[in-house]
Amino acid sequence: DLRLLNKVLTIFQERKKETMKLIVAALLAGSAAAFAPAQVAKTSTSLNAFEDELGAQPPLGFFDPLGMLADADQERFDRLRYVELKHGRICQLAFLGQIVTRGGVHLSGSIDQAGHSFDSYPNGIAALFGENAIPTAGLLQIIAFVGFLELGVMKDVTGEAEFPGDFRNGALDF
Repeated sequence: DLRLLNKVLTIFQERKKETMKLIVAALLAGSAAAFAPAQVAKTSTSLNAFEDELGAQPPLGFFDPLGMLADADQERFDRLRYVELKHGRICQLAFLGQIVTRGGVHLSGSIDQAGHSFDSYPNGIAALFGENAIPTAGLLQIIAFVGFLELGVMKDVTGEAEFPGDFRNGALDF
């Protein structure tokens, strides 16, 4: 019985060594492949018109995975760049708001006529869904305010923009 057990353990240890050697060889091959030169195919597409734009980098060049600019002109490109910057800034503000409220910082005062304070509502997604969520009328007011900002404020209303995404409108000029 002990001989059989010793034989099984010996076989198991040999296989374990072989498996470890195979894993090490695979890791070495994978890390060596990381330093191999990339094959860059030279293709001719309509996206070559935007190869010199900010953000186009080798080896991909101008990256448009959804093909939104397949048959686009410069005006469409500029519009999409403008929208990308604006929505990126909105996401940054949303993230900052999430971090601040999770840190326990809330506006002072009441959020409604009934006297509910801002910190009486939960943080995160629980503020939208659940038993202690913001009432539907409050959510509609938030959506209306964001729509107002989108349509009336967050754009170049004076025509003084120096670059895409310049929303200073002559007011904030650092």
